[in-house]
Amino acid sequence: MKSKTLLWALLAGSVMSACATKPVAKEEPTLKSVLGDKFLIGVAVNVWQSSERDTNAVKIVKKHFNSVVAENCMKCQTIHPEENRYDFKQADEFVNFGEKNGMAVMGHCLIWHSQLAPWFCVDKDGKDVSPEVLKQRMKDHITTIVSRYKGRVKGWDVVNEAIMEDGSYRKSKFYQILGEEFIPLAFQYAHEADPDAELYYNDYNMHAEGKRNAVVKLVNDMKAKGLRVDAIGMQGHVGLNYPDLAEFEKSIVAFAGTGAKVMITEWDMSALPEVNRTANIADTVAFRKALNPYPDALPDSVSQRWNARMADFMNLFIKHSDVISRVTAWGVSDGDSWKNGFPVRGRKDYPLLFDREYQPKPFVVDLLKEN
Repeated sequence: MKSKTLLWALLAGSVMSACATKPVAKEEPTLKSVLGDKFLIGVAVNVWQSSERDTNAVKIVKKHFNSVVAENCMKCQTIHPEENRYDFKQADEFVNFGEKNGMAVMGHCLIWHSQLAPWFCVDKDGKDVSPEVLKQRMKDHITTIVSRYKGRVKGWDVVNEAIMEDGSYRKSKFYQILGEEFIPLAFQYAHEADPDAELYYNDYNMHAEGKRNAVVKLVNDMKAKGLRVDAIGMQGHVGLNYPDLAEFEKSIVAFAGTGAKVMITEWDMSALPEVNRTANIADTVAFRKALNPYPDALPDSVSQRWNARMADFMNLFIKHSDVISRVTAWGVSDGDSWKNGFPVRGRKDYPLLFDREYQPKPFVVDLLKEN
């Protein structure tokens, strides 16, 4: 009996020894595993992705990102096409996708002058509605949408792109009818609809000094009135030659000085030269070539510049991760980007973290290797 017991003990010891020496497979690094302790790493998804029809993109989203934002399906013309009709099909699908995959879901956007349903600011005769009518429409729109996703959407871009680079207010219909009041009203309505949801002001060219100062004043004024402003969104549509990194950093610091967090909400970097809209276009062929210089592939020299500058921006975000709470790429792969075909049809750009073959760009590979 003792010999059997001794035999089993020896066998058990051999098995345990073999298990102990067997190498444990190292988990492959992902963007969310590398950056997740610094800030949320997010991506804008289109309806092909939130419905999981674009399977290649969906694999990337699930693997690398812990936050998603709706690219277009929550914008007014899609979600509220007529005064008495909402269409929640795509938005519901988007929210369900984020929840199912354990991601922080971001709503974009409640009040914006662009992609606005044509009926929103006019009466049946096409004339501007009164301030009272527009306030009620804003309240109904915001309340209906935010209430539907109460407790499910982490935060909302409440107002989008309301300030110009010189610090003046954009002369949108909202501003023309209501003046500066439309922004605090939108934040008030959103907070009332979901007191736990985070609320953001979102804009582009946030490195511009005039816009920077105006947004700081706007946020400080709203907070002084007791309104909730949780974060300021810097869209991050940048290029090879703009903006100056130091000016971008100044805005991060200035916005954080309001007490709100900072978010990089729509990050992409055009790899193409800036379009000279005043150029002599008599030579149409030459002009088109100048607009779309890399129709087949990005030259290595340009790719290297692009990757180095994207790495510089990421290092800046990491440097300020104490105040930056989210960094979101505006699209999954180059083929998804709104930059394609902008500002002219057929233009091919290379602005995102993954290429058209769904492979990570070199700066992403380096980031994953370092960690």
